[in-house]
Amino acid sequence: MDIKQLIYLCNLEREKHFGRAAEASFVSQPTLSMRLKNLEKELDLNLINRGNNFEGFTAEGLRVLSWAREIVSVYEGLKLEVASLKQGLSGTLRIGVMPQCSLSLAALLKGIGQEHSGLEYRVSEVSADQLIEALSSHSVDIGIGFFEFSTLNELRFQLFPLHDGGVDLVYHPDHFPQLSPLTQLSVQQVAELPLCLSEPSRYFRRYLDNYFRTNGLELHPILESSSIFQLMQGVFVGLGCALVPRGHLIDEMTPALKRCSLDIAPMSRHAALVVAEAGRATPLAQHFFGAASRWLAQQGNANVSR
Repeated sequence: MDIKQLIYLCNLEREKHFGRAAEASFVSQPTLSMRLKNLEKELDLNLINRGNNFEGFTAEGLRVLSWAREIVSVYEGLKLEVASLKQGLSGTLRIGVMPQCSLSLAALLKGIGQEHSGLEYRVSEVSADQLIEALSSHSVDIGIGFFEFSTLNELRFQLFPLHDGGVDLVYHPDHFPQLSPLTQLSVQQVAELPLCLSEPSRYFRRYLDNYFRTNGLELHPILESSSIFQLMQGVFVGLGCALVPRGHLIDEMTPALKRCSLDIAPMSRHAALVVAEAGRATPLAQHFFGAASRWLAQQGNANVSR
């Protein structure tokens, strides 16, 4: 048994396809299949359900896969630790982020980068459940999103709570001049407006829908998209207004738009920066978590988008 076989096994779990797993492993498919069969022969266990295509792992394979994740994580951590000893804090950090979180990720990365210029980032947008699974399986190093803190504590994650600044309505004053004199809107007023909103499957959107429904109201989306860029374009041309967590957008990027706070109860989940427990997080992730926590604390985490 060697580390490459375990890496191939983890890549197969992620890709769920022999060809793509081979590509991710930078080997040919026959090589990957042969090495995994050699692993099965050495362990005297069938790890993979094979048909014409990959059909998942056997019960024994899932047990071995759990160990493989841990070993590969430690191996990757060792490589990063050696690199950091030589070069300081550097490497590629994998970040999983829920859409429309109450934080400007780019501002955070810029703040960290001023102190640690050797970092590079790979960012993926994921749902809440996907983010917990990705953190548990070490397929991302850092998570940013909305969580039940009791769940994070049970899973022994480290977390830095992010400030809940509330919800803003974002609009173009040329298209909605009646909103300009207002500093706060009620949910009844917002229910009368055309809106540009994220897709209904997103946590932030579900929170909005549930709150309005509980109050006997209904949102009226003119435009729905998973793309924040598309939503902001819709706001700019006057299709509608957007509802966003405060701190999510960088105001200077859209100087023509204005915002107005919404009188709404806080979310039941809490925004947080999350990493695996100490000892299981990679050295790079642990260093980043510490640096990010310090930077957020220095900013007061009140308006990190500026």
